[in-house]
Amino acid sequence: MTPSLSETTADATLVYLGLGSNLADPVGQIKSARHAIAQIPGVEELACSSLYRSLPMGPQDQPDYINAVMAISTRLSPSALLHYLQAIEKAHGRERKGQRWGARTLDVDILLYGGQSIDSPDLIVPHPGIAERSFVLLPLSEIAPQLVIPGKGTVIDLLVNCPLLGLQRLD
Repeated sequence: MTPSLSETTADATLVYLGLGSNLADPVGQIKSARHAIAQIPGVEELACSSLYRSLPMGPQDQPDYINAVMAISTRLSPSALLHYLQAIEKAHGRERKGQRWGARTLDVDILLYGGQSIDSPDLIVPHPGIAERSFVLLPLSEIAPQLVIPGKGTVIDLLVNCPLLGLQRLD
């Protein structure tokens, strides 16, 4: 189902997305997802970080993750954008099995949607845990080091107190 025009906002909103994958060619998954996101009607890519390898959260019996952060401008509402992102995840083989922090072909999270705070059954923004996750903060610091995470502080200040836990930038 395609979101209707009534689900778009009047002005473009700056949005930050977290991308992650640890199955079926994770680097390729992230690159393909980035391209697919840029093709969403009403979305313009503004920046994308380098790729990073990170240890998995939760169960450790899974491959390392590849992560990146992407900045976009969109006129879509948060719910319409989420719908498109979930369709991209599904097209990349994502299966939602209910296991938290399990292995996946693609995970795309809305980290920040403008300055909005959203707390709905389908979407929480700012993304919970954003201030404690090095695999989000380090890529985000590449493209927006002075960005303020509402109620938390600037990305660069948060990163100073966040252990890197084996995070490695890919060349």
